[in-house]
Amino acid sequence: MRNNPLIPYVLIMAFGIGLIFFMSFEGAADKNSADGEHSGETAELNGEDIAQKNCISCHGGDLTGGGGPSIVGLDAEHIKDFALNGSDNGMMPPVLKNEAEADAVAEYISGL
Repeated sequence: MRNNPLIPYVLIMAFGIGLIFFMSFEGAADKNSADGEHSGETAELNGEDIAQKNCISCHGGDLTGGGGPSIVGLDAEHIKDFALNGSDNGMMPPVLKNEAEADAVAEYISGL
């Protein structure tokens, strides 16, 4: 039993499992601290950033059309309605669930 060839492998495995265990707690702590940063404060919503993430894939980089129609020149109420509810014909799905984000996007796009 003194020179058991499995002992180094068992030690490496135990070290790896322990490392994974402690790193998972570190990741959970990072996630909780990040959640706490946003829950206590009201973050400034940037309509341009939200539009870049949600709109340009269909409406093009300058939002004048691509796979979808141009949305430049639409009024804020229509933009907000489309973002929250999608289009009646089903071509555009609802892309935002948060009304504050929809307001920010509508304000940004209607100002173009």
